[in-house]
Amino acid sequence: MASYDLVVIGTGPGGYVCAVRAAQLGMKVAVVEKNATLGGTCLNVGCMPSKALLHASEMFEEAGHSFAKMGVSVSAPKLELPAMMNFKQQGIDGNVKGVEFLMKKNKIDVLKGTGKILGAGKVEVSADGKSQTIETKSIVIATGSDIARLKGIEIDEKRIVSSTGALSLDKVPGKLLIVGAGVIGLELGSVWKRLGAEVVVVEFLDRILPGMDGEIAKQFQRILEKQGFAFKLGAKVTAVDTSGKTLKATIEPAAGGAAETLEADVVLVAIGRVPYTDGLGLKEAGVALDPRGRVQIDPHFATSVKGVYAIGDVVAGPMLAHKAEDEGVAVAEIIAGQAGHVNYDVIPGVVYTTPEVSSVGKTEEELKQAGVAYTVGKFPFTANGRSKVNQTTDGFVKILADAKTDRVLGVHIIGREAGEMIHEACVLMEFGGSAEDLARTCHAHPTRSEAVKEAALAVGKRAIHM
Repeated sequence: MASYDLVVIGTGPGGYVCAVRAAQLGMKVAVVEKNATLGGTCLNVGCMPSKALLHASEMFEEAGHSFAKMGVSVSAPKLELPAMMNFKQQGIDGNVKGVEFLMKKNKIDVLKGTGKILGAGKVEVSADGKSQTIETKSIVIATGSDIARLKGIEIDEKRIVSSTGALSLDKVPGKLLIVGAGVIGLELGSVWKRLGAEVVVVEFLDRILPGMDGEIAKQFQRILEKQGFAFKLGAKVTAVDTSGKTLKATIEPAAGGAAETLEADVVLVAIGRVPYTDGLGLKEAGVALDPRGRVQIDPHFATSVKGVYAIGDVVAGPMLAHKAEDEGVAVAEIIAGQAGHVNYDVIPGVVYTTPEVSSVGKTEEELKQAGVAYTVGKFPFTANGRSKVNQTTDGFVKILADAKTDRVLGVHIIGREAGEMIHEACVLMEFGGSAEDLARTCHAHPTRSEAVKEAALAVGKRAIHM
C-alpha cells in the first residue's frame, strides 16, 4: 500500500497549490484527479478559457468599432469562431501543461481516478473499474464546485447551457437569454454580445452583481445597457419549452404576477455554483457538512475527522480561485506545524468585462449595516489624463475609509484594467494603511492608477484634478 504525508483530492487552484506548498515543506505528496487533465474548473472550463474568449472578443469589437477613430483603417473584421475556439484551447493546454510540470518538478505523484475517503488516513482511488487504497497522514479535500441548476430546466450543453457549454458554442446565437446577473453571466454575455448575439439577462433580485457595492453595480448596469445588454430584474425563469426551433422561456415577476414568454436560441443558466462532494464518502467517513452542503471546517481548515482538512469552493467563503490558493498554502503550512493564515477581509474580486469591475473589503451597504462611520472618496476616469487620451473614460474609483482612524475599509473600481489596479489597495489594507497613506504615495503619470491616488485625496476632500 502506497503511503504519503499528504493526499490532496482535486487539482484545481486550491488543490495543486496546496500540494506544491506541502512538497516545498518536505512532505511526500500525492494528488488525486478524476478528470483527464489537471487544473480543475478554473483552468479547463472556467476562469482561463473565459478570459481567452473575453480578450479575443474584445479585440474583435475594437477592430470593428474603435480602430477607425484612432486613425487605424482596417476592413471590417470577420469572425472565424473555430479559430477563436482554437486560440482558447491553446491557452487551456498551456496552463494545464504548466500544472503537470509543477507536479513533476516538486516530485508530487498524480493519481488518476475518483478519490473516496475511507476514514482517517485512508483514501481509495478508483478508475476504469479498478481501485487502490493509499495511506496518508493527512488528507485535504479540494474538490471545488459544480454548476447550480434550475429546477425543471435540464441543461443539455447545446441549447440550454451552463458556463461550460457557453464557452464552446459552435455558432454565435442570434438571441442569448442569460439566467443570473452575477459575474459568470455578465462575462459570458459580454463575449457573445461582442460577437453579434442579442443578450437579455434575467435576474431574480432587483439589481445586478449581488454582493458588490450598490453604486458600482448601478453604474455598471448603465454601461452594459449602453453596450446593448437588456435586463429584466426582479424576475425569474420558471420554464423553458424546447419543442420548437427556438427556445421559449417563461418569465415571471419574482414578486408574483403575469408571466411573459421570451424566445431565445440559447439559454445560459448562470445562477451560481454549489460545493462538489459527490462520491467522496464524506457521510460514511463522518465528515460533517453545514446546512448548505459545504464541508464544515474549524479556523484551521480541519474537518470533524482528525487529519482531514478542506479548502476552496467546497467550504464557506467566496468561490474564487485565489481564495482557494491562499487556503491551500495556509493548510499546507498548518499541517507542517507552521502558522498558516488567510485574511478574509482582503480578498479581491474582479469582473473581467470591458470595463472591468474590481472590489476589495467592505461595501457601503455592509458598513451601514454594521453601523460603522465612514468617509467616501470618489474620482471619475473622465478626469484622469491617461483615460482621456485613450478615450476609455467609463467608470470611477471609490474608497471607503473609517471616519475616525482613516483606515481604508473598502475599495471599489469600475474602469479599464480595474482588475490590475485593485492590488495596491489590497497591499495597503494588509498593512492597515490609511487613505492618507495612499494619497501621499507618488503614482506615475500618466497612468489610470492615478485615479486611485485622487480618490484617496478625495476622502480628505482635496482631490487635485476634480
